[in-house]
Amino acid sequence: MAVRRAVLGDAHVDAATAAITPETAAFQDFITRYAWGEIWAREQLSRRERSIATLASLVTGGHEAEIRMHVRAALRNGLTTAEIAEVMLHTALYAGLPAANTALGIAREVFAELDASTDTEDHEENHGG
Repeated sequence: MAVRRAVLGDAHVDAATAAITPETAAFQDFITRYAWGEIWAREQLSRRERSIATLASLVTGGHEAEIRMHVRAALRNGLTTAEIAEVMLHTALYAGLPAANTALGIAREVFAELDASTDTEDHEENHGG
């Protein structure tokens, strides 16, 4: 759970945990143990590198809700807004322009939300704001 909190932030993890139902408990346990306890905790790639790979994968799959969450995570993991935009541009070559354009639009919405929020500590550290 520590890696999940470090990457996604307490607010996201607390909301996901609070929303657990008997029907979703096994799925949330799977995500926490396998994705965050196993894969994201491995040392072969940094969290920053994992964020790049994750964003590219999500763009390719057209997973818009997950893109929003992982743009925030990428900023938390040290990517700048310019680097995230570059990931979207590079991914356009392989996933297609429509998918990357949609993802870039989502990223810009997240950047604007963070710029407008009063709690921009993570964003400011990574964006220079």
